[in-house]
Formats: sequence, structure tokens, C-alpha cells
Amino acid sequence: MTDNATDKARYSTPASRPIYIRHLDVTDRSDYLLYAALALLPVDGTVLGWYMPFWTPISPWLLMLYTALNWRLIPQVYRRFRTFFLFPLLLVALSSFGWFTVAFHPLPALWSLLGIGGALACLASLGIAVTIKHLDWRQMIRIILIAYWFAFAVGVVQFLSIKLDITFVRDWFSDLMSREYITADSAWGGNRPQFLFAEPSYIGMHLYGVLLPLMWLMRRRDRIYARRLRDLIIVFAAGSIIMGAGVRIILDTGVTLVIAIIVDTDFKNHKQARLAWGTFGVMAVAGVAVALLNSRIRAILAQGPLLGDDSTSARISQTMTPLVALIKHPANLLLGFGSGNIVEANRQGTTAAYAILNGPDAKVPWWVWKSLTPTNVFTMSSYTSFITEFGLIGFIVLVSIILRYITRQHAWSKTTTYWLILTAYLYLQFEGYAFYVIPLLIWASPKIEGRC
Repeated sequence: MTDNATDKARYSTPASRPIYIRHLDVTDRSDYLLYAALALLPVDGTVLGWYMPFWTPISPWLLMLYTALNWRLIPQVYRRFRTFFLFPLLLVALSSFGWFTVAFHPLPALWSLLGIGGALACLASLGIAVTIKHLDWRQMIRIILIAYWFAFAVGVVQFLSIKLDITFVRDWFSDLMSREYITADSAWGGNRPQFLFAEPSYIGMHLYGVLLPLMWLMRRRDRIYARRLRDLIIVFAAGSIIMGAGVRIILDTGVTLVIAIIVDTDFKNHKQARLAWGTFGVMAVAGVAVALLNSRIRAILAQGPLLGDDSTSARISQTMTPLVALIKHPANLLLGFGSGNIVEANRQGTTAAYAILNGPDAKVPWWVWKSLTPTNVFTMSSYTSFITEFGLIGFIVLVSIILRYITRQHAWSKTTTYWLILTAYLYLQFEGYAFYVIPLLIWASPKIEGRC
């Protein structure tokens, strides 16, 4: 046995480790980075994280470091996911058109490409840890369960501090969060628990983009963990709605249930069809009740999305502005404005978008133009961001290679179809390229039971 192998064997012996990490299954020290990344999955909105557009996660950076430290294993992962690892080269090639013809902003361009790198690191880390190293997946699920239960407990504490007016707790979380929603005077819509997320609207991304697929993976592998994940999802979703965390978790929960019912129901079977329509009826009644009780939804229904809610209005305007610019410039619609150049699209689309939203005679206020800087623009939608930066060509190629991979792996099933539709929906209102939903879909879809 070589010295290196001896060191690994010695270190992987539980008795040689500190007591608080003695139970973890590791092959070398780098595996602790993976477990740390899993533990910090729900921590994506604090001042402790490194900024990516509209969120400050920690886990993507740890996964990138984990992948780098296991560079000797990357060729094995590359062979399986070759097309995905080559995809960034296409994005750089597409970006070069915008960089040469429009502008080049180094820092935003780096952020964007690092987001793509974070997604690939997540995919590579899964391949390295589970497929190659065969680390105990039960320990991974256990850490994820603890992490998200802790995040939910944080949300409960935030909620109580708001309702009971516990100022020092509110102020502490206000200082901890990069963009806080907890205090009454928050510029983003306050008096809401945000757990440890960048904003309350990200709850659904975690529950239905991460935890729900993990529950599907566990159904035939370990029913106990599947049940624990299910219970966590239900409690987290219901608790978020009851505590008034936001409108999007209500929408995400409703859409998730509707898609699940449609995909899993055989409408030719009268019994299943009646049950499905009955469930839709109950959901409709529940939706009306929630709308009557939720002040933000009441305002949107009464005044419309532009006047009734600042957050909804911002989402519409932030999404519409670069799309208007793309329509005005067909070459950029195909090839994109380039990585980091969303601000240039906004500058070219602001006047027209503002007129559409506020009337043909409306003039864009000075502060709107002042806010258009390369480092602070965002779209609140992955579709808008990705197409603005990399064009329809980049977007179509990405969708094609995902569908092609699922097909080549013979991974199509009802669950995969549902998962794909749900993923497409979730990214409508989320712009973080490095998030874990798509990498998890790519890696795990061949492992879902019930293939066609």
C-alpha cells in the first residue's frame, strides 16, 4: 500500500476523526466539503455567502472546490456528461458576439459564467461522491433533512419576532440577511419570515426543486427517508403559507399539486377522473379562501398586478425590459447580448417597456436610468436572463441536450415528465444559474423508478 493510500485508510477510520464528524462516511478530507455544502443548501441569502445575481449562496462555491480537489476523478464524470461540460464553450462563443458589438463588463460576465460553473460543479459532485466514491447516500439525506428543518425553525423564530415585536431578534436577522424581508420598513416588502433564503419566493425552489425529487428517489430505496422528506415538505409549505411568507409559495404549491394530479391520473378511468376533479374543486375552494385571507393577493385582484403589489410589478417590469430589447434587435435575440450584458439590454429596452406598462406618454424617471449599472441588474427569471445573455440558440441547445440525455438514458417516465414540467415552471421566477434543480434532474432522472 502506498503512503497516500495508507493516509487515506488511516483518515477514513472513524476513531481517527473528531467525535462530531466521526459518523460521516468519507474516503478523504475533501468529502467534508461535500457534507458542508449539503448542510448549507438552504443558506443562500446571508451576508456570509458570495454574491451571485439576486442571491448569496455558499454551497455552489463549496461544490466547485470539492470538484477541483477531486480533479483526478473528473475524467470519469466527463465521459458520462461530456456534452454538458462542453456546453460553456458554446456560451463563450455566443457571448463573444455581444462582447465585441455591444459591451464587455468583466465582473458581471464572470458572475454569469461562474453560475454555469456552479451548476456543472453540482453535477460533477454528485457523480464523484455517489457514483464513483459510493459515499453513503443515507448520511447525505440525513444532513439535508437536518439542514432544512433548521431553516424552518429559523423561519418560525423570525415569524415570532415579527408578531411579538421582539426587536433585537428582528434586527439580528436583518443584519444577517443580505436582502432582508423581516423588518416592517424593508424595501422588498417586510414583516415576512424568509428563513435563510435570499427571499421568501425561493421557498418553492427548495421544496419542489430539491426535496421533492429526493423524496421520489427514496421511494424504492428507503421508505422511511421518503416519508421524512414528505413530512418536511408538507410542514415547510403549510407553515410558510400560514406564516404569510409570500404569494409565490402558494402558487408553487398549487402548480405542483395540479401537475402531479394531471400526470398521475388516468382520465379514462372514471374513478380516477372523479377523484382528480374532486381534488381540483377542493383546491379551488382553498385557493379562494387563501386569496380572501392574504392581503397581497386581495390587492393584486383588486388593483391588478402592476398597482396591487410592488413585488409582482417589479417581476413584470424586470422581465419585460430585456425582452423588448431582444425583439428590437433580432441578431441579439438569436445570439444574445453576451454574458454579463443584461444591463445593456435593459438600457435599450427601458423606454419602450416603461411606455407599455405606464402609457405611451410616460417618461422614464431619472432614478430608473441611474439604477442601470452592470453589477445590480436582474431579471427575476432564468429564461429572460439566459436568453438575454446567450440568445435563443443557447437556450434551444441547452433544452435539446437535456432532453437528448434523458432519452439516451431511457429515463422517460411519468415521474420524469412531471419533474421536467415542474423544473420548467420553477425557473420562470428564479434566475440563479448555479441552483441545484437542473443538475439534480440530469443526474438523477435515470435513477427514478418506473421508466418507460
